[in-house]
Amino acid sequence: MSFDVLQKKIVEKKNPTIAGLDARIEYVPEHIRAKYTAQYGETLQAAVEAIFEFNCGLIDALCDIVPAVKPQSAYYENLGWRGMEMLERTIQYAKSKGLYVVADIKRGDIGATASAYSEGWLGRTTVGESQFATFDADCVTLNGYMGADAINPFLQDCERFDKCVFALVRTSNKSAVDLQDQMCGDKHVYEVMGDLTMQWAGETLGEYGYNRVGAVTGATYPEQIKTLRAQMPHTFFLVPGYGAQGGTAADVQYAFDENGHGAIVNSSRGIMCAWKKTGNNGTDYQEAARNVAIEMRDDICRYITIR
Repeated sequence: MSFDVLQKKIVEKKNPTIAGLDARIEYVPEHIRAKYTAQYGETLQAAVEAIFEFNCGLIDALCDIVPAVKPQSAYYENLGWRGMEMLERTIQYAKSKGLYVVADIKRGDIGATASAYSEGWLGRTTVGESQFATFDADCVTLNGYMGADAINPFLQDCERFDKCVFALVRTSNKSAVDLQDQMCGDKHVYEVMGDLTMQWAGETLGEYGYNRVGAVTGATYPEQIKTLRAQMPHTFFLVPGYGAQGGTAADVQYAFDENGHGAIVNSSRGIMCAWKKTGNNGTDYQEAARNVAIEMRDDICRYITIR
């Protein structure tokens, strides 16, 4: 199972973290931007090529430290078709370096539309008698608040192509309380979503005891993480919100089981923009990202032991 691959990489590197690749052009050091502006002018093409070089540099610097990367599709969609093509290249490059790739797409549509999304991100697209893997991520994030109709098409491709998904359960944003903390009978809405997540997963336990449908559980709400871990012992957690959003290593420890398994913690801007704090104008962006990734690993591993 795909989550077994991720957990094995975490164990091998003794690192339960994932690096976000959510690059805006202003996150890219000036010397890289200037090179492509000189070639293409102030154009979308220049931005795309600068971000791709930046992404590849980050991947090169991090691939022996982190087990996975998480590109957020919005930062590529806003560059149009060039950005989406560059995202495809970024995913391919990350996988060539042995990294597990979670595409943060948060899709939540239904029926044929959900099937088309799944074909593009996890499955295969058919043209005549031929089939093509397009983005070919290992895993995607999904919004399941439209129910099983938004999830099932992805699960079909998960079974066919050995992939996994993370469904939004208790997110890290402040206004999550507006819906997710409301009561539904004797449970919070996020607990109901946790039950649904386990229902959608069915009997798909892998080698490490986790099923095919993971849960997004925000680092900024540690009490809810505790509740959900007790409720969902066989669910793999993706934990955003560490660092820039205020979540701490002490908060995220509750996402893990007694073996230090079953969760992966994300940092995006903290790693990508680490160079902005060194005073070297980004010439050391790889070293800066690497150092912060190591600090994050060590910070979290003060609270958990990965066996």
